[in-house]
Amino acid sequence: MVDTDWDPYGGDAQLTPVFGRLRLRTLVMLRWLAVAGQTLTVLLVHFVIGFELPIGFCLGVILASAWINTWLTLSVPPQRFARDWEAFAQLGYDVVQLCVLLMLTGGLWNPFVIMLVAPVMISVAALPPRWSIGVGALAMIGTGAMWLWSLPLPWFAGEQIHLPGVYVLGLWSAIFISIAFTAIYSWRVSQEGKRMATALAATQSVLSREQRLSALGALAAAAAHELGTPLATIQLTAKEMLRDLKDNELLREDAELMVAQARRCRDILKRLSQERSVSDIRHDRLEFLAALEEASAPLRGLGPMVEVQLAEGQGSEPPVLRRMPEILYGIGNFIENAVDFADTRVTVEGRWDPGNVYIRVIDDGAGFSPEILSRIGEPYTTTRSGTPGQGGLGLGVFIAKTMIENSGGVVRFDNAGPQGGAVVSIRWPRKEVEAPPALG
Repeated sequence: MVDTDWDPYGGDAQLTPVFGRLRLRTLVMLRWLAVAGQTLTVLLVHFVIGFELPIGFCLGVILASAWINTWLTLSVPPQRFARDWEAFAQLGYDVVQLCVLLMLTGGLWNPFVIMLVAPVMISVAALPPRWSIGVGALAMIGTGAMWLWSLPLPWFAGEQIHLPGVYVLGLWSAIFISIAFTAIYSWRVSQEGKRMATALAATQSVLSREQRLSALGALAAAAAHELGTPLATIQLTAKEMLRDLKDNELLREDAELMVAQARRCRDILKRLSQERSVSDIRHDRLEFLAALEEASAPLRGLGPMVEVQLAEGQGSEPPVLRRMPEILYGIGNFIENAVDFADTRVTVEGRWDPGNVYIRVIDDGAGFSPEILSRIGEPYTTTRSGTPGQGGLGLGVFIAKTMIENSGGVVRFDNAGPQGGAVVSIRWPRKEVEAPPALG
């Protein structure tokens, strides 16, 4: 659940995470699992293995969690999403409850102390940082309290375990580091997942928009076909009215007007249908040079000169491409970013061979810095060397790269060489993008 404000033609998006994605039912279900696991473990250790535990206190702590779960199940709709503070309160309680149970059963010496990581991971994945940090802080405080005081670890009758203080300090440090590392790792993975989901949703939105625009011509032809019959009926009825109203001058003029307007509507629809049938070839089949020109046209006149050229001497005619909105959008996006960062010129080169179609977009700007070059194509990578904060190279590039790769292409980013300038190279197998031969 993420809200974005983004430019659908290459601009950067501003990601605004919307948290609180945990349902109360999820928290309740996880706590029931914890209650079942804790109960089974305590009973097994005390009655089967034979270790002496403060069984009454342990079961009382577990019963408190069961009572809270029962109350939540009966009083709160389980499908409702938990507010941030509600999720924090429940996860914080889980941490405190587990710490108390551990302090009754050996504290840091208890191997189940590692279970403190679970609520911290959940909070990091689902809550804003200020709340997840709070849950992590409770876990750290709990481990510190266990280091200062806890009951001895239950063991065989007549035997005791004595661990040096330095070893106990090492245990505490290991648990502390494990919780911190797991929290940071979970946060990074969660953030990447949210950013990627948002970027892919934006990609789908852009592609849907391009496909709707591409389908307008087909809708016009369908409308012409569907409206032709009722207009013919109207025209026929108006002619019959005209014959019957020869003696009524006023109504006769109205009938003549109806006949003329119906004829005009049919003529308009006929032209639409004919233009659509003629333009199908232009629309669905696109010459290679025309595709590059179409992608470049909106960016001309915005500053740097945009030059389109085809390499010669390929030994065959240029390929004719299928019109694919995702390809035109992707090429146009890379050209737009090149225009943003170029000094004076952007060159769009096309070439082909028997197996592949190639496009390169080259600008004469500062090029990609090494740190950007290693991350370009990821969502929200938004700077180039020498141009901090300049637009481009963010969500738009990710969308363009994703669209081109989904169409069967491969995208590579590089620098032109010592003279500077960025290069975006695209390659498609011809079978993925070439239009079938025209009939007739």
